Amino acid sequence: MRKFLEKIVEALLKLSGGVSSLIILLIIIFLFKEAGGLFRSPEVEEGYVLAVNASNTVKSLSSYEIKEIFDHEIDNWSKVGGADIDIEVFRVDDINSYYTDEELGEDYNQLPQRLSELVAEHEGMIAFFSKRYLSDDFAGKILPDKNIKFSEVFFGKEWYPTATPSAQFGLMPLILGTLWVSIAAILLALPLGMAVAIYMAEIANTKTRALLKPLIELLAGIPSVVYGFFGLVVIVPLIQQVFNLPVGETALAGSIVLAIMALPTIITVSEDALRTTPRIMKEASLALGASHAQTIFRVIIPYAKSGIISAAVLGIGRAIGETMAVLMVTGNAALIPHTLLEPVRTIPATIAAELGEAPAGSPHYQALFLLGCILFVITLIISIVVERFSMQKHR
Repeated sequence: MRKFLEKIVEALLKLSGGVSSLIILLIIIFLFKEAGGLFRSPEVEEGYVLAVNASNTVKSLSSYEIKEIFDHEIDNWSKVGGADIDIEVFRVDDINSYYTDEELGEDYNQLPQRLSELVAEHEGMIAFFSKRYLSDDFAGKILPDKNIKFSEVFFGKEWYPTATPSAQFGLMPLILGTLWVSIAAILLALPLGMAVAIYMAEIANTKTRALLKPLIELLAGIPSVVYGFFGLVVIVPLIQQVFNLPVGETALAGSIVLAIMALPTIITVSEDALRTTPRIMKEASLALGASHAQTIFRVIIPYAKSGIISAAVLGIGRAIGETMAVLMVTGNAALIPHTLLEPVRTIPATIAAELGEAPAGSPHYQALFLLGCILFVITLIISIVVERFSMQKHR
């Protein structure tokens, strides 16, 4: 009977493990499947076209060039390989500036013909309108409908996912913002975390250690939104005053908040690694005349280096994946950062802020899933690094 029950428990454990693995695999497949749809989406808003005069020598425009033209940053066709003619931007909403209601007809039934005439008459015009207004005998030239390119996404410098006629999905500001904040956070947290871990493992007495350890572990249980409020009320105004900035929501504020959040992980893992150093090694070092400090820095820390590196990497993982606290204190500006005193936007904050507003199946929706894939890959790399150092034998 006992063996039978053990087999049942074993079978249930295998089943639960298999089901969990299958669910995780399906989630990953779904994530990458949704993200891959972005590169099958057109650069110009779906269901719309860009038309130019038939004599225009420009054969195609990149997504960024389209955006710059409609923002009036590019105002001459010569800047995109065409003739020296001023660009005239047209949207359907501008049609009443060219034709009266009588010329457009009842219910705008003459609009397709008028659009054809308008583009044919204006040599420098670029028109953006719905495909349903495209007449069979359209007199202009339709620019080719290209799909969103890999290079424009991963090396693009602008994130404007709702811009028309061509949304910008440049991930560089978000990736760099995430790395900027996370690396700065770990540089702040690691020295302090290591100092506390060394104190608890080698210097503090039993009572002090028994008091500090639960307090530090309690920090890990505080909700991230509480850290965000603390950063917003205390750290952000302080940074604004100290550095005389117009706003205090900066990468530095996010780094400080994330450093505080990463401290429990770094301290706990580092202390455990330091305490695994064999007692005989410490005693041998002291017996040879080394001081306590020399023993710590030349024997204990080198022996525990793999655990310390794991602590640092796990701290980075905590910082990279944080959402609410970063969303509240970094300013959420999707710009490439140059200093820690500028607002930034991270990948998790972008997903949290925009996913609820993105229509399901739209390029914006797919771009957010792509951000999730990037975050998954970064986390996977961190996990592999942690595993590598954790399994590394002491030398």
